[in-house]
Amino acid sequence: MSTNEPIFADDGAIAPPRRNGELVFEAPWESRAFGVAAALRERGLFTWDEFRERLIAAIAEHEHEPYYACWQLALERLHAHKGVCTPAELEAREHALAARPAGHDH
Repeated sequence: MSTNEPIFADDGAIAPPRRNGELVFEAPWESRAFGVAAALRERGLFTWDEFRERLIAAIAEHEHEPYYACWQLALERLHAHKGVCTPAELEAREHALAARPAGHDH
């Protein structure tokens, strides 16, 4: 990364799931969502503090949802807030990707 800003401190619910110190992803989309957030932060679109605020709010609102579902929601909200894309644009892209044949998940 271009700055010394930490991704997240290991301080409770906002820390990404880890096993033996390594990030844990249950499905490929989770690692992609993490990577998108990291890449956009590195490009200066937002700070980790801006993302963390939205992640904490998403976790509080959806405490029974999986961690990376909240991560994705926080990222979508940050995109909308920054004017990167609208919720409708995200939904349209989601539907287009879901309509692709099996085996084309990327």
